[in-house]
Amino acid sequence: MDAENKLYASGRNPLFIKPSRPLPKEVAIIGAGTIGPDIGYYIKSALPKIKLYLVDVVEAALKNAEKRYEDYAKKAVEKRKMKEDKAKEILQNIVYTMDYSQIRNCDLVIEAATENIPLKQKIFEAVENVVREDAVITSNTSSIPADRIFNKMKRPQRATITHFFAPAWRSLPVELIRWEKADKDVVDYLFWFFAQTGKVPIITDNVLCFMLDRIFDNWCNDAAYLLSHGTASQIDKVAEEFVGGGPFFVLNMANGNPIITETNTLQMEEGAHYKPAPIFASVEKWVTHRPGAKVEVPANVKGVIRDRLLGILFSQSFDIVDRGIGAKGDLNYGCQIALGFKKGSLDIMRDLGEAEVNRIMKKFGEDRPGFPQPKASFSSYQDFKRFLLVDDVDGVKVITLRRPEALNAISDEINNEILSVLKAYADDPAVKGFVITGYGTRAFSAGADIGKFPQTLGNKEAAKRYARDCSQVQLFMDNMKKPVVAAINGMALGGGFEIAIRCHGMVAMKNAFFQFPEITLGILPGIGGCIVPYRKWPKGAKLFHDMICVAKPMNGQEALDIGMVSKLVDDYPTLIRAAVDEVKNLQGKVKGVPDGRVEIPEFSIPDPPMAGKQVLSREAVGIIVNTIRDGAAADTFAEALEIGYRGNAEIACTEAAKEGISAFLEKRRPEFKK
Repeated sequence: MDAENKLYASGRNPLFIKPSRPLPKEVAIIGAGTIGPDIGYYIKSALPKIKLYLVDVVEAALKNAEKRYEDYAKKAVEKRKMKEDKAKEILQNIVYTMDYSQIRNCDLVIEAATENIPLKQKIFEAVENVVREDAVITSNTSSIPADRIFNKMKRPQRATITHFFAPAWRSLPVELIRWEKADKDVVDYLFWFFAQTGKVPIITDNVLCFMLDRIFDNWCNDAAYLLSHGTASQIDKVAEEFVGGGPFFVLNMANGNPIITETNTLQMEEGAHYKPAPIFASVEKWVTHRPGAKVEVPANVKGVIRDRLLGILFSQSFDIVDRGIGAKGDLNYGCQIALGFKKGSLDIMRDLGEAEVNRIMKKFGEDRPGFPQPKASFSSYQDFKRFLLVDDVDGVKVITLRRPEALNAISDEINNEILSVLKAYADDPAVKGFVITGYGTRAFSAGADIGKFPQTLGNKEAAKRYARDCSQVQLFMDNMKKPVVAAINGMALGGGFEIAIRCHGMVAMKNAFFQFPEITLGILPGIGGCIVPYRKWPKGAKLFHDMICVAKPMNGQEALDIGMVSKLVDDYPTLIRAAVDEVKNLQGKVKGVPDGRVEIPEFSIPDPPMAGKQVLSREAVGIIVNTIRDGAAADTFAEALEIGYRGNAEIACTEAAKEGISAFLEKRRPEFKK
């Protein structure tokens, strides 16, 4: 934890930071080869009004980059992922140049040239000679430590490493390196900047190959050493149990053979066992298959390959944790979002269990002597939050749901993690209360994963039990003495909204909105959504009718008007400050959801019921109406919740629920018959 606190000296959620400087108006990318243009396209897409300079010494590379940008924008418009006017704005105000003097007014310069220290140093000399003293300078390198790259700079304190992953215009993570000469304000600014523009920055220590490159390069290197046991295609097939594409398939895509040779040669400073496989020097393309293709692998060959691949994966993971190179949560998460693993390396260990991991590591130590082995107990490597960031702000525990690739959707494991944090500090006198928020600028939470709900279809008892099981966080909050405040940083939908409404207070960004979209799947918000809003904010009953029955969204101003939200703010740092203040305001004043019957207005449902252009199920809407009415008429809140669970059970046994869930899983529009 000490190493993690050192890396994240300003906290885990980058958007809590009040930046020391504004978003850049002019940005330069040095290097128009492979990854440089993609970095530029990501920044221009996030900030289309900026002026972007793409600099290279080869004119052909600049022309190719310009064509690439045009193709990216055209495809985005054709796939309806971008409007044509935005595409045009992105392609405007880009300067393709071989002249460094043109970047003199840039606020941010990112070097993305070849992995060659003298070349990079020459580039930084040219950049420093023209840009302002306050311009931030970074290097996109996957392996070279900052002190080696920036050691000839006049002002190295304004420079650090920002390691992007391919394709950089789309891939979420960026490794941000904290090193001894970089100003804290510079690292904090970049940490905030990347999150503000849609990335997931991960801070790591300044060591050879940083964190995630250690995993990838050694995974590929040991795969090459396994060629004496199986073919490239067989090794890839075994690896597909854990990753989307095997190591040789990925190396072919990235022309990665020279990169592995270079980075593992560099890592030999830590021991001869990191020596790159000699075969990389003699192979241009590997003979392998597309992921998913059928490949026969004899059982004995599969066992050898599987053990070795897991051995190198676990060895590097243990070393990263033991040396404090990166945080456990970042390692586990980064393996998935950067490297394409189906589960994080620490999750794979957890699933296999201690005895099996010990067996694999013992065998790996015999086969590959010299590589790191674990230095701590098995349980210590599993002691971390996989989906949450937890910060302390003025004595308030701020819980951030970090799952931006799924718009912070709630899973059973996320529910369990939230509950564990609440329980851990509920009786701690040093903790004043809690704030729950979402990662990034788009979503508090886009809802709940379908989870085990499909398994309950047609089974009333199972559906009722599952609704109750999914309510554990909400039920715990209902009985808490310490306040919990939801800080809504974007959309709050479905199961995410059901967490927010059970918090004791709520503040929101002005662009936030709230929605119960369940009816579009032929189901209802089953863990209190049909009950709680009417009891906490009776003034909004008509709005809640429309939200639950026909999926109508509620905007921030409407939420403020009915008292559901206590304050609307403009930006994320102000949101967190407002939420922390609300926790303090609510200390000693936490009220439970009230008992007693609730008066509700009559329903006005169109015939046929519609959510936008989607025709809804009359049967499902009828069950929802009855559930709301019966819940409002209940004498106690506890009785009303049971009515909500029963409504969930009843709707789970309808054709509407079966069709809606099937359509969701099949990624099609449902067609309700009744």
